[in-house]
Amino acid sequence: MPDVVRLLGAVQAQDYPYAKWAIAQRTKNLVDRDVEAAFASGAILRTHVLRPTWHFVLPEDARWMLALTGPRVQRTMGYYGRRLGLDAGVYRKSCRALERALRDGQQLTRAELRPILKRAGVPVSTGQHLGRVLIEAETSCVVISGARRGNQFTYALFDERVPPGKARDRDEALHELARRYFATRSPATVHDFAWWSGLTIGDAQRGIDAAGAALKHETLDGRAYWTARDGLSSGRAPRIAHLLPNYDEYFIGFKDRTAFSERLSGTRALSENQLDALFGHVVCVNGQIVGGWGRPSGRDRVITLKLLLKLTGAERKLVDRAAQRFGEFLGAPVRLRQH
Repeated sequence: MPDVVRLLGAVQAQDYPYAKWAIAQRTKNLVDRDVEAAFASGAILRTHVLRPTWHFVLPEDARWMLALTGPRVQRTMGYYGRRLGLDAGVYRKSCRALERALRDGQQLTRAELRPILKRAGVPVSTGQHLGRVLIEAETSCVVISGARRGNQFTYALFDERVPPGKARDRDEALHELARRYFATRSPATVHDFAWWSGLTIGDAQRGIDAAGAALKHETLDGRAYWTARDGLSSGRAPRIAHLLPNYDEYFIGFKDRTAFSERLSGTRALSENQLDALFGHVVCVNGQIVGGWGRPSGRDRVITLKLLLKLTGAERKLVDRAAQRFGEFLGAPVRLRQH
């Protein structure tokens, strides 16, 4: 399972339960409790990296990825911190308080950290204040995810969950991030890579240049696309359907997402209700998005499909099989219902 995260570089994990499903779909027979156990043990970690949102990363990658992208996340979020009256002095004070509270293996929830920060004189009267302070601590390599306590997330000291690692210079880090991105998301453009990584276009291009012979490129309709020479096979794709979770790397990894919505582009203009189906979990058949799906509800764990295209009988069987796999992941069968 860590191999999936390693290959992808990072996996967006804003919606934690479905981020686990995103990992499981890229393996065989992995179930929810397996991913949860890996998270609890620290085999995979969750932090704000690349863009200002949660991602799963490996312990061995957290340090250099945050060194590369953390400062840009801080600059992006700086405006919101200033609006809340937070400054560099407040962040230094909060980091010192967090280091004292979490040392020697302590793992505490946000609710437990709030009074500790208040006693240290850190203004965390609202959830926005507390969240901003904790993101600053994450991107400064002070705290990172601990094991969950029930359904509550905890924070742990970064240096107690992340092993020391050889420092990478900026070009080495850009090279490695570009190599992993294009190995799993090719073909893609510099704009796609910049969107996913949170880097500027200049740094994204610098990463592509640093990767050098590891990448090859071709031009289509005046746009340059790069592919990893040792990337995943580009042979004939199997006929398969996926119930992809929101923020899945299959589409969140690209700025331009037209390639996997070609079937939809051939339909008549979509109504507002139909477009709603694409904001959240999506149904993907043979590489193409064909609609959306809802979270399981009720005792029977009913999943409501919002299909935007008429599927063939064979395609519907593929979707049924995807739902069966999701039920196996959850440890209980699910039932499909079309909206």
